[in-house]
Amino acid sequence: MTRQESVTPTGSLSAQAPSNPAYNANPVPVPVITQTDSRDKWSKKMDFLLSVIGFAVDLGNVWRFPYICYQNGGGAFLIPYIVMAIFGGVPLFYMELALGQFHRTGAISIWKHICPIFKGIGYAICIIALYVSFYYNTIIAWALFYFYSSFTTVLPWTNCDNAWNTDNCTNYFLLDNVTWTNFSRSPAEEFYTRNVLEIHRSDGLRNVGGIRWQLMLCLFLIFTIVYFSLWKGVKTSGKVVWVTATLPYVVLFILLIRGATLPGAWKGVVFYLQPKWEKLFETSVWVDAAAQIFFSLGPGFGVLLALSSYNPFTNNCYRDAIVTSLVNCLTSFMSGFVIFTVLGYMAEKRNVNVEDVARDKGPSLLFITYPEAIANMTGSTFFAIIFFVMMITLGLDSTFGGLEAIITAVMDEYPGYLAHRRELFVLGLVVVCFLGSLSTLTNGGAYVVKLLEEFGVGSSIIAVGFLEAIAVSWFYGITRFSNDIKSMLGYAPGLFWKVCWVAISPAFLAYIIVSSLLKPPPLQLFDYKYPDWSITVGYVIGASSFMWIPIYMVYKLVWTPGSLKQVRPSCHNFPLSDAFLPVFLYIPVSLPSSSHCLVNENKM
Repeated sequence: MTRQESVTPTGSLSAQAPSNPAYNANPVPVPVITQTDSRDKWSKKMDFLLSVIGFAVDLGNVWRFPYICYQNGGGAFLIPYIVMAIFGGVPLFYMELALGQFHRTGAISIWKHICPIFKGIGYAICIIALYVSFYYNTIIAWALFYFYSSFTTVLPWTNCDNAWNTDNCTNYFLLDNVTWTNFSRSPAEEFYTRNVLEIHRSDGLRNVGGIRWQLMLCLFLIFTIVYFSLWKGVKTSGKVVWVTATLPYVVLFILLIRGATLPGAWKGVVFYLQPKWEKLFETSVWVDAAAQIFFSLGPGFGVLLALSSYNPFTNNCYRDAIVTSLVNCLTSFMSGFVIFTVLGYMAEKRNVNVEDVARDKGPSLLFITYPEAIANMTGSTFFAIIFFVMMITLGLDSTFGGLEAIITAVMDEYPGYLAHRRELFVLGLVVVCFLGSLSTLTNGGAYVVKLLEEFGVGSSIIAVGFLEAIAVSWFYGITRFSNDIKSMLGYAPGLFWKVCWVAISPAFLAYIIVSSLLKPPPLQLFDYKYPDWSITVGYVIGASSFMWIPIYMVYKLVWTPGSLKQVRPSCHNFPLSDAFLPVFLYIPVSLPSSSHCLVNENKM
């Protein structure tokens, strides 16, 4: 890890201690991590902004937000969405950017400065990021397969005359008097399930079948791009995102214009935005809004910590948080128009309601519904190519961020071994991710992708985000954190941000966790219902990352010298939380000089 300097802040930049005499008896200076010449830095401010936007704006903005919006009241959903963004998502986003920029280190070693007993959060973040890389890059590989298949005059998912099609294949475009039944399958659906995935060769998770070598080749190409984008650090990835983060907006604009000119497009827009005000009284709508904004902005994944740690110390992270959050939310909203103009067009062609067309969600929306509409447009080859280029670039940006979070965290934690071996470490990480993805490349790989998506990330990352917010606001202290921001920006955050960090944002995350645990949705993909044993496996996967938080706490308590009274988190020179000074009284405690405080350490 790079060398870091600690200086004692003076004047208004010093941490504000409580008035308790015992606290002031032996004042301990709070270290401020300053800019060093040895740590990598972004070449330009835009490199950082595009990297953050590229991470936050991913495939979920295109497939998840439109579906969640229309499912939860159309235009009325924007109210809980905006409320949850203002009071939950954006404050957490701002918190992570500020933490990374001030302490200038990754998701593991940052806890030495904040609250050492919570260091297991950093390890949990890295494991979750690995799980994401195991399935997320496979989805990008599917998009690459489609991209390659698009270089033909007639797209292969246009008709039912292919070797993979069945008798249930029904092509209703350009044909009259076509009857659509519950057994009917569109050419695009059969191309996806029977040619790309070959999921019919699998019996489910008990027998996922063999590896699809075509998909393995696609995934190899994806990871090759990822490696050569990350191997030299932010100086190389910062250049790549100028293409991968901006190109999707060009494509989205083109697809929006094309979609608006399609017959029946207005039906989709009305369906997308028509408010159903009664939905606002349903708890599930607010839960979906909270979950959507959390996963969309991406606090808790360690990516924002890593990316902001390469910023100049005085960078305006407050403005960055507001700008990138707005871009993210507006992109989600714009994507809804891109998707639903096409769904309205398909409803017109099928002569059915938009609701009947819009049943697909998740990857199916991007790999079945939208390609099906593109195949029957004028200039279908061109629109298919740019659509899948957009998907690939959206996915790559998020992969860059996710793996950079692991790279920065591990290299900062073990600088003696990895400081001058970044290229080898990144290569090893990419190889591990590739090998871990092999199960998702099988005939039944889509079942594995769904399982990892639901349990590998899901509640685990929300719980990690919750503990992170608690550790920073309640243990590290909101006054100390505010002083950190003041030392960087020249002014302290206002009362709104402090209240959100201390109470509202943690409550926001706790609300999602409790709701998801009380009413877990049934897990199903296509016609396959996941058996009970697979749900148990899913919970084990989720626990395998989160368990490192209590394990590290026990390790720290057992191996730290001194009695439990001496090492308890209420060390007199670092109070439990200055956020609750009006509520709790601090009792003077005289500790021997050899005692260790588990809440904050001044040395690495």
